[in-house]
This record gives sequence, structure tokens and C-alpha cells, in this order.
Amino acid sequence: MKNVGEAPAAPAEELATGERSTRNRVARSILDHGPSTVAELAKRLGLTQAAVRRHLDALVADDVVAPREQRVYGARTRGRPAKVFALTDCGRDAFDQSYDALAVDALRWIERTAGEEAVAAFARDRIESQAEAYREAVEAAAPEGRAEALAKALSADGYAATARNAPVGQQLCQHHCPVAHVAEQYPQLCEAETEIFSRLLGTHVQRLATIAHGDGVCTTYIPHTTSSASASTAGRNPA
Repeated sequence: MKNVGEAPAAPAEELATGERSTRNRVARSILDHGPSTVAELAKRLGLTQAAVRRHLDALVADDVVAPREQRVYGARTRGRPAKVFALTDCGRDAFDQSYDALAVDALRWIERTAGEEAVAAFARDRIESQAEAYREAVEAAAPEGRAEALAKALSADGYAATARNAPVGQQLCQHHCPVAHVAEQYPQLCEAETEIFSRLLGTHVQRLATIAHGDGVCTTYIPHTTSSASASTAGRNPA
């Protein structure tokens, strides 16, 4: 018998909808921020770690995310690396509306009829057409803020990009790539993108990882230029 004043139980369908919504938030957070630990997801989403683990278990069962050892760049610290959860190809497909098969077929035809250089030329022309907005954003920023400005411009194009400090430089991280499946077969797309980043930022950059090659995030290392390094030093050592 129900107690007087007791709130009615939520219908099972309503509970299931809420669970799906939260599960989608977990997957979207991994898309936006890259491979994440349970603790990181709990903090970002305002959930308990137990709740996050429950949703991750369901996402793993549905082949949307998969656990992996956290990738460490540079010297390892003591202790076992934390487990992170990354989107699978199936999980990325849920967010990706690109016509991968059509794009691959088109590039294969270009390669067959005009050669590999034609594919590279197409890749350069494609990124050039996107780069004007990136160039405006970068040129409007102060030297030390250009990586962050480029990240914001890339995010507007669906790359979920961030910039963070790294030893003697910065790292530009793209947590999503709308053409990752195509770039698996045609790395010229990644190469052209790296070239344009170098030109926009006015320094040699190094691609450390790509989603197309199976990494959780596309990571580009940007060394400090002389001007930005000098500005950073000046900020630390006031006259």
C-alpha cells in the first residue's frame, strides 16, 4: 500500500529516457574532451563516479566506448597509468554524418585517373578553402594566444579542439575528426592540415598522433616561437 503523500513512481519509460540522455552526455563529453577517466567524466558532468561507471559499462556493452591504457607523452610517473575510455569507430559514427564511402570512392577515382599527387593537391585545396576563417582568427590574436584562437576556429568546424601548454610549447588537440575514416586511407588529408597549421602559426609544427591512425585524439605539437617565448619570459621576470 502506498504511503499518503508519497510521490508517484516515475514511469519506466521516463526513467529509461533519462538514462539514455545521461549516457549520451557521457559519450558526448568523451567526444569533446578526448579519452577520459571515470574521475574526469564525473567532475565534468556533475555525476558520482559510481553513476559514470554504470553508464560506461552500458556504453562498452553497446560498443560505443572502449577502455584503454592512458597514453602518456614524455616521462612516465610512478604507478599504473589510469584507465581511460575512448570512443570506438561505432561511437564516432553516431556523431558523424559525413559520407565516408562516397568520399573514399571519389578520392580513389582521382588517384586512379590522375595519380597520388592529384590527391595531395585536392587535400591542400580543401583545407585552403577552410583556412580563411582560421587565418582571420589567428591573426586577430596575440602571439601567445594563437593556438587557442585556432582551436576555437576548428571547434566551430566540428573538430572539438582545445589548446594546452606543453614543455617549451603548446599542444593543439582535436578530439573529433569528421573525415577520420577517409583519412585512414588517404593520409594526405592529415598532411595538408598539418602544413596549413604551420603556415597559420608561423612555425614548424609536429603531428604527434591522429584519430585516423587509431589514437584517441589528433595532437599537434607547437613549439614556442621566439616572440612568444620572449613574451612568456618577460611575463615571468618583470623588470
